[in-house]
Amino acid sequence: MSKNKFRGFIGTYTKGDSKGIYSFVFDQESEQITDIELVAEVNNPTYVTVSEDNRYLYAVGANNDQGGLVAYAIDLETNKLQELNRQMTEGSSPCYVGVNHDNSQVLAAYYHRGSVELFETNNDGSLNPRKSVAEFTGSGPNKDRQEKPHTHYAQFTPNEKFVAVVDLGIDQIITFDVSSGELKEGHKLSVRPGSGPRHLAFHPNGKMAYCMTELSNEVIVLEFNQEDGSFKELQYIPTIPEDFTENSQGAAIRVTKDGRFVYVSNRGHNSIASFKVEADGTLTYLEYTASEGNWPRDFQFDPTEEYVVGSNQESGNLVLYKRDTETGRLTVIDKDIKVPYPVCVAFLHE
Repeated sequence: MSKNKFRGFIGTYTKGDSKGIYSFVFDQESEQITDIELVAEVNNPTYVTVSEDNRYLYAVGANNDQGGLVAYAIDLETNKLQELNRQMTEGSSPCYVGVNHDNSQVLAAYYHRGSVELFETNNDGSLNPRKSVAEFTGSGPNKDRQEKPHTHYAQFTPNEKFVAVVDLGIDQIITFDVSSGELKEGHKLSVRPGSGPRHLAFHPNGKMAYCMTELSNEVIVLEFNQEDGSFKELQYIPTIPEDFTENSQGAAIRVTKDGRFVYVSNRGHNSIASFKVEADGTLTYLEYTASEGNWPRDFQFDPTEEYVVGSNQESGNLVLYKRDTETGRLTVIDKDIKVPYPVCVAFLHE
């Protein structure tokens, strides 16, 4: 890609017209998203992640009665995806995939199974069969959504000594030591009952983290102990207005590379909420920006972080925002970028 053009990928629900993983080009100069095309046919690749060296993409996927991960090689000339292999097991598909810095280990979080799996990769980026599995037990007070564990997120901590796992069904953030190559359970933090924690994002200093809750629509500000992998709650801050009483469910959370701003998406309120990070790591509300569509599932900064691309699952559109890097405020540039049932947005790394 040329200097001001960036390649991204979109994971989708394969219903309606959607067939799998799509790619697009963001042209910063013209402030346009173009060249949207199908690059891999796979069932329900709702979450995708790109390895740090941009050579591989890992997607969640389903195949008949099986679920698991699909590994792809990225052709950097054509930006096409070449499937390397699939690692599937009986049961539902995962909802999240994470990868470590050197691409040697990949994680899958299973919402319906209530478990997390660790995979090791081969030199060509393909996946070996799962090496380690951790399954959770318990329930929460929300009888509809917390009848059992629902693991929603699993990612390596910044120092990669640990894996942080978030379970919506049991209101817990669980840390695993992975120094042995296996998932060895360490610390557990129980958050407010019924909050339904969903996703986590670390501050660039590695000492703070921010957890988006799906059921209570809040961000939990956390202090992270880099030595033992434990978390401590510092603040709960709402992500939707107090007087909004319709159904809304928290979704994605992102922190800027400079550590100054946190953003979250609200499905139902159909907004992106912006927060300023204070000196002690706690958050102050900045503004709501309309998602310009229905059910904003995910959003992602472009590599310069001067723009944000959001995805509205149910209205089938991407939205391009300009981001003021000084004030943190978002301005809508384009809201009519059609992609069927978009869920996840991932850029190639710069």
